[in-house]
Amino acid sequence: MAQAERFKKGLILIPTPLEESLPLEPVALELLHLASSDPNALILVEEHKVARNRWIKWGLPRERIDSFVIFNEHTAKSEEKRILEWLRAGKRVFVMSDGGLPAFCDPGMELVNLCHNAGISVTASPFPNSIALALALSGFDHREFHFSGFLPAEAGERKKSLASIAQKYACTVVLMDTPYRLQSLLKDLVDSPLKNRNLFITTSLNSDSERLYRGKPQALLSEIGSLNKVEFMMVLE
Repeated sequence: MAQAERFKKGLILIPTPLEESLPLEPVALELLHLASSDPNALILVEEHKVARNRWIKWGLPRERIDSFVIFNEHTAKSEEKRILEWLRAGKRVFVMSDGGLPAFCDPGMELVNLCHNAGISVTASPFPNSIALALALSGFDHREFHFSGFLPAEAGERKKSLASIAQKYACTVVLMDTPYRLQSLLKDLVDSPLKNRNLFITTSLNSDSERLYRGKPQALLSEIGSLNKVEFMMVLE
């Protein structure tokens, strides 16, 4: 299950329960077992003591604890270069939070951004909140964001909504729509005041066929505009 293609390389976010006593999600647990036996994998944690306690509770190999890499607001800048070199060499890096979703409003956000810019794949073990997960995987600054939800189905009203969003919100914006409107929404973005914003699109989130795309609306329309009837989310920076 956890050996899906998207888990075989790149940066892998591992969400963890907020409450320490709760069990780890099964795919995440399997991935960390695999990471423990992989000498070419780095495991990033926020705080050593917290990560150690959870690691032991989840029955993961104690011998791997000493090789944890501390990655938090104090160490991120000094560690990013080494982590990117590791990833460029085709190795895997697992990011485990103290509790919650890594890269969601924490230093991992910039690491995800650097990975996208370097053409390094990013994914995450299953997480139930698609909005938070899309933001974390985007790498965009989302310390402030607006969720616009589903836009109007009628084309004219949808264009008015996009124009209103452009006028009201300079922060990161999350959009959703039905699977068969990806192409039309992309076209509307290209013709809207949002056309020069950076755009992130995730399709089939949390599945083996998950795909992530970043670029300007026009470039993504050319790249994936032919996709049809696929679950998607958009994040505009």
